Amino acid sequence: MQYKMLQHVKVLSTHDLGETLKEILQTESYKRPLVVTDHFVSTMPLVVKALDLLRSSGIAVSVFNSVGPDPAAGIVNDAFLAFKQHNADSLIAIGGGSSMDVARGVNIVRTNGGDILDYTDPSKSISPCRGQISVPTTAGTGSEMSNALVVTDESSKTKMTVLADPAVSEYAVLNPELTQTLPPAMTIACGLDAFGHAAEGYLSRLSSPMTDAICEKVMYLLYQYLPRAVHDGNDIEARGRVMVAANLAGWMLNNTGTIVGHSIAHVLGSRYHIVHGEAVAYALPSVLEFVGPVRPKKVREIGQILGAVYPESAPQEQTTVLAVRAFKDFRDNILGMHPFDTYQIDHSELLGNASAVANERFADNTPRTVDEAAAHDLLEGFGTR
Repeated sequence: MQYKMLQHVKVLSTHDLGETLKEILQTESYKRPLVVTDHFVSTMPLVVKALDLLRSSGIAVSVFNSVGPDPAAGIVNDAFLAFKQHNADSLIAIGGGSSMDVARGVNIVRTNGGDILDYTDPSKSISPCRGQISVPTTAGTGSEMSNALVVTDESSKTKMTVLADPAVSEYAVLNPELTQTLPPAMTIACGLDAFGHAAEGYLSRLSSPMTDAICEKVMYLLYQYLPRAVHDGNDIEARGRVMVAANLAGWMLNNTGTIVGHSIAHVLGSRYHIVHGEAVAYALPSVLEFVGPVRPKKVREIGQILGAVYPESAPQEQTTVLAVRAFKDFRDNILGMHPFDTYQIDHSELLGNASAVANERFADNTPRTVDEAAAHDLLEGFGTR
C-alpha cells in the first residue's frame, strides 16, 4: 500500500525553550547532545539561556556552530567529527534549514556509515536514525518535519538532495520567540518558501485529498498572518501562526514533494546564490501558468485564497491570469519582496540552466512533462513583475 499521510515527528509548541529541551532529553535519556547551528544563532540570548539551563541540569552539551548557507558536504563531515569527538548520543539542530540539513546528514552517517553524498543515490538504503531534535529559528523551510536534506557537492558546485524517511527529526520544537528578531526581508523569504511548499505540494502529482486540505490551510494562514509578521516582528501571535504554517508545509513535503518551482530554485540558488525562498517566489508565477491547463481548479483555488475575484463563468485562461496576478500582488505589494533585478544577474544567462532544471529530481512531480523546452519557457518568466 502507498500511504499518503504519514507523520513520525513529535511536535511541541512552547514559550520556554530550555525547559522543553530538558524534558525531551530526560524523557529519551539523552545525556550528551551536540548542538548543530550557525555562529549567530549560537549567540542568541534565548539559545544561550536554554543551553545554560541544560548544562546546569547535568546535561553535557557541546556546540558545533560552523554551519553557513547552502552547506557543503564537507560541513557535514566536520560536524560528524565534532559528534564523534564529543561522544554524543543525540543532536539538537537550532536554526534554519541549513542547520537541520547538516544535523540530519550527521545522523544518517553516524547510523549508516559512509559519506553523506553516498545517500544522494536513491537506491542506497538508510536505517532508522533516532536522536535529532530540531528547533527552527525561521518559519519557512519546514525542515524540522522534512525527510529531505540538501547539500552542495563541492566538486560540481551542485545542490544534491537526500530523501530519507528514516531520518526525519525525532522531535520538533516550535518556539515563536526565536523568530522575533528575524529581519523583514528574511521573514518574507522564509514565509514565501513555506507558501511555495504548500502551493507546489497542492499541484504535485503526489497530492491527495488529505494533503490538499492541509496545503489550502497553510496558504490561508500565510496570506492572513505573514504580512503582520513582516510589518511587526514582535507580533507573537502572527509569528506563531506563521511558524505553524511553515511546520505543516514541511510535513507536506514528505507526502507530496515539490515540483518544478523548487527545481528552478535549487539550480539557480546553487549557481547564483539567490536566497532560496526568494527564488521559489520568483519562480511560482511561471509555474502556475505552466500547470494551469492541467490543474485549472487548483490554480483557481490558490488565487481565491490570495483574494482573487473571478468573473462568473470565466475561462481557465482568465482564472489562471488572475491567480498569478493575485500572487504577484501578495509577493510584491502586500509583503514587499524586492524585485529580481536587484540581484543584477543577466536574465538571458538564466536560460542556459534549462537542462539542469529539467533534470532536477523534483521536476518529475510536476503534473506536466518538464523537458528542456518547457524549462526554458519557465525560466523566461523567472522573476518578472
